[in-house]
Amino acid sequence: MKVANKNIKIFLNAVLGPALFLWVVYSIYKQIAHQPDLLLSMQYVKQALFGPLAWKLWLVLFLMLINWMIEARKWQVLMAPLQYMSLSTSFKSVLAGVSLGVSTPNRVGEYGGRMLYIYEDVRLKSVSMSLLGNMSQLIITLLLGCAGLFIQKDIVYTACAGYNIPYNWFIIFNWMAVIITILVVVLYFRFGWIVSIATPIRFINKWLAKMNGLYGVSVTILLRVLVLSAVRYVVFVCQYILMLQLMHVDLNITDAFWLITVLYLILAVIPSVTLLELGMRGMIAVLLFEGFSENTLGIYAASAGIWFVNLIIPAIAGGLLMPGLKLFNRS
Repeated sequence: MKVANKNIKIFLNAVLGPALFLWVVYSIYKQIAHQPDLLLSMQYVKQALFGPLAWKLWLVLFLMLINWMIEARKWQVLMAPLQYMSLSTSFKSVLAGVSLGVSTPNRVGEYGGRMLYIYEDVRLKSVSMSLLGNMSQLIITLLLGCAGLFIQKDIVYTACAGYNIPYNWFIIFNWMAVIITILVVVLYFRFGWIVSIATPIRFINKWLAKMNGLYGVSVTILLRVLVLSAVRYVVFVCQYILMLQLMHVDLNITDAFWLITVLYLILAVIPSVTLLELGMRGMIAVLLFEGFSENTLGIYAASAGIWFVNLIIPAIAGGLLMPGLKLFNRS
């Protein structure tokens, strides 16, 4: 039996890595092929690449690397109670998550991708760590997004009115965002409550025992991860501002910053699939920014550029790592 299991694992190691790579390539192809006006937007970006503001595009690309390195550091910190991971291994794990998440609703496939670099005996427990990492990023998005809604409420409401969105919907969304923010903050620092409540439920108790890695997570780790999430958030807001400037969308930096926080807030609370996300990003960005700039194509091009730089390029990089992966016996 042991020999048979070993042979099965050898076979799966040889087949699953390349299979995942092919699936990622196909998924990314679908992302690019089905995006409305993407080629036109990419042509706009290409023209900017050789213009006098080209340095801003290279800075956006550099910040993309910083962005994902910060996420890798977050993942390394979260996994420390379960498994030692070097920063390079953590970085590969994060990229694998991006690769497998691009074609799943709200990128839930990231959990599976990150597990590929985790030891077999702690893979299920790593799910709870990944949830904490996402919650920390969501907290920053919600907090700054709610602040952006308050600071730019007149602009946001005017944009909503222009699209015949009732005022009551605007108020409901504001309160919903505040309530969700409070709940997520409480759950983040008291995640063990969920486990305590669910433990008496017999049919999920055994799975909780396998998945729960939260007992080794201290408040210090949670705060460190939250700070890293805040830094990462500032990085990708800066990327967006640079891309808007590169596409000649005229906004002052303060207005751009707070409107981008509102944009990310809306994207955070609306379920989506990456395949459809670019169209949604562009539509919401136009709704928010058109009061400052009539350069609609530039707004769409900025959204497409950020989407391509922050998701598609890392997904391709993560996919390239998969053919040589050993999915079993990582312990």
